[in-house]
Amino acid sequence: MFETFGFEETTAKQASVVLALILGAIFGFLAERTGFCFRRAVVGEDRRSAAGVWMMALAVAVIGTQWAVSAELITFDEHRFMASDFPVVAIVLGGVMFGIGMVLTRGCVSRLTVLGGTGNLRALLVLLVFAVVAHAMLKGVLAPLRVAVGSLTLDLGPNVSLATLPGGAWLYAGALAGAALITVLRSGNRPLVLLGAALIGALVPLGWVGTGYVLLDEFDPIALESLSFTSPAADSLFYTVASTSISPGFGVGLMGGVLTGAFVAALLFGSFRWQSFESPRQTGRYLAGAVLMGMGGVLAGGCTVGAGLSGVPTLSVAAITALLSIALGGKLADHAIRSASGSGAPSTTPTQQPAE
Repeated sequence: MFETFGFEETTAKQASVVLALILGAIFGFLAERTGFCFRRAVVGEDRRSAAGVWMMALAVAVIGTQWAVSAELITFDEHRFMASDFPVVAIVLGGVMFGIGMVLTRGCVSRLTVLGGTGNLRALLVLLVFAVVAHAMLKGVLAPLRVAVGSLTLDLGPNVSLATLPGGAWLYAGALAGAALITVLRSGNRPLVLLGAALIGALVPLGWVGTGYVLLDEFDPIALESLSFTSPAADSLFYTVASTSISPGFGVGLMGGVLTGAFVAALLFGSFRWQSFESPRQTGRYLAGAVLMGMGGVLAGGCTVGAGLSGVPTLSVAAITALLSIALGGKLADHAIRSASGSGAPSTTPTQQPAE
């Protein structure tokens, strides 16, 4: 469709950066305001309300994405989520590693990106280390490890998506959205917060349709993408240090947009403040979590947003497995921390949340 716009000096890739900036800025603003956070939804003391926010976004993302597929605006047939060789070991191991890491850093990558925009220096350092490790896993010294673990696969044949199972796509999309909405109804969140969460969810199909239909250029194709943070963080790092050699893409625009949106929200609502580490021990814990998330996010094929909020709506078995594995890793880490401290309380309390 992009070639019909008549642009002579703007490519689809350049336009995707603008699209990503807009989507990222909206996500950053809304996520800062709603407290959008998968870790809190899994192990936080306020997990009921946090789960309501996250599940509201997921329900809208599922319905919107499947509507776009049924309207034949996009297709995921060639997407990596639908590869018949299912790297089960990499996805499960990576997901558990990512889940442990997000508990150690008290936030997954999307949450930490938002917090970075609000002045949290801990979050910014974690993002930097995460990006370095993710890039090393994708294209650097850790790439052989990724290849070795990823080579252990199961052949799912045509059953790579719930859409191929009896009942079809809408049956499972409706079941996922319905289960999510039940959690929303029990969450006790204010309508305005849920509206913000719904708008976050709507960004997912907008990203898919934007890159897969509106900006589709048969002569210069770009990747089908939506909200994610693992590859975009690595791409942003590489662009930062080699901008004279490479051009920015969707991921670079997305990361910049999220940081900007969160920064604007924090300034407007008075939540911006500088925060740093309190002790060497805390620093070590955060750095360990960053490494685990960097390795795990690549092995699992995405983070809580890339494989979760954006991936699950595709009905991909791989994406669903990755999200469940991340949740499992988070639960295991939280249990271990509480056992070590001799406390039955979750690892994060409401009074600690601003210091995420």
